[in-house]
Amino acid sequence: MRLFVRLLIVPVVAALAALLAAAPGARADTDLSQVAQALRESPVYVDPAASDLLSEADAKALADKIEDADKPVFVAVLPEGYPTRNIFKILRTETGVTGLYGIRLGDRFDAKADHTVLSPQGVSNLVTAVQGTGDPKAQLNDFVDDALRNIGGSAPSGWDGGGTDVPVTGLAVTGAVLAAGGVGAYALARRNRRRREEEQRAALEKLRVVVDEDITAFGEELDRLEFHPAEPGADDAMRADYTHALDAYEQAKTYMAEARRPEDVRAVTQALEDGRFSLARLAARRSGEPLPERRPPCFFDPRHGPSVADVTWTPPGGATRQVPVCAADRARLDDGLGPMIREVDTDYGRRPYWDAGPAYGPWAGGYFGGGILPGLLMGTVLGSMMAGPAYGAGYGAGYGDFGGGFEGGDVSGADFDPGDFGGGFGGGDFGGGGGGNDFGGGF
Repeated sequence: MRLFVRLLIVPVVAALAALLAAAPGARADTDLSQVAQALRESPVYVDPAASDLLSEADAKALADKIEDADKPVFVAVLPEGYPTRNIFKILRTETGVTGLYGIRLGDRFDAKADHTVLSPQGVSNLVTAVQGTGDPKAQLNDFVDDALRNIGGSAPSGWDGGGTDVPVTGLAVTGAVLAAGGVGAYALARRNRRRREEEQRAALEKLRVVVDEDITAFGEELDRLEFHPAEPGADDAMRADYTHALDAYEQAKTYMAEARRPEDVRAVTQALEDGRFSLARLAARRSGEPLPERRPPCFFDPRHGPSVADVTWTPPGGATRQVPVCAADRARLDDGLGPMIREVDTDYGRRPYWDAGPAYGPWAGGYFGGGILPGLLMGTVLGSMMAGPAYGAGYGAGYGDFGGGFEGGDVSGADFDPGDFGGGFGGGDFGGGGGGNDFGGGF
């Protein structure tokens, strides 16, 4: 009987082993956590089972090109049959670095990126441009060349110092930058990074003057209010509004003291905007008027407080648009007068904040969140700067949120917009529109 059972089990086990060997992903020698670990050390990874798609020398040359450009571009070459469901989301989460991710999987290719370094349309255009290229080496080089011309941000710090480089056939090749005569390229990349950091520090110091004025103005509003929590008629709602405004004031001061880059200022102006709304609610309660609705601050000068209406306004030489305004500026416009515009110092004299330079993007974004700022700034100097990838590289902002999120190359971990790495995959799959694990649609 035992012999019969053994004879029965052996072929069953053999059949199961054969099925497992033929299952999707059986040819993959590494899982995505290993791929991610390799990409944190070098921009190009080639799975051992996909070494026929890109040679070690070609992978190394591609990695050198990316590192020399100091851009957050990641390339993974994986074998046909690799599990594809949520592949970009998982890889982005495991890598934890903001950037552009391209995957060659067998004879198919796709890419996704954080919107802070490249817009979804920009990524789609890059992929479309190389879809007809059958040769993996040519396709990946074309993709990287196009990406380096368009992407914002800089390379992650983990690539500095010539650490572990392109993993091919299971071996980590070290010193790729040095092997390519990259001592000069590495020094140039470090020099470029230092220059950007110096530019950011200078921009922050210029911006600090304006933000300090905003904080001071809000403190003066609190003083003029002359509200005392124990005064006759004060109730819990009034005290809550007042406490919230005081907390916002202290938060703004703390955030500004801790700011290290221009984009850090967004938290400051968000706190000030929130505090001013609390004061508006407190004023309405004290006077017995209806509570104000939550509206953005006055476009012309956020220190004016929450807006009361949207009006049509045409800046000199610009396009007509709808902007939120305070009661005082609405009255001035109704009388045919110009609004009281917030001006700041520039190299060309006093200018409206929207014509003063890219550092004011995070400052404005903190006041005007929720995606309304692009329409407000269309045709202005600041709006034009924010629309380009160079703005994201210098000030860490995607067009539409202005200063939130992480720069290209920043370690954000799982803190990223999942829509950037999902969406068009058709249920989370690789390939833009194919259902299940298919690779159709979108190619």
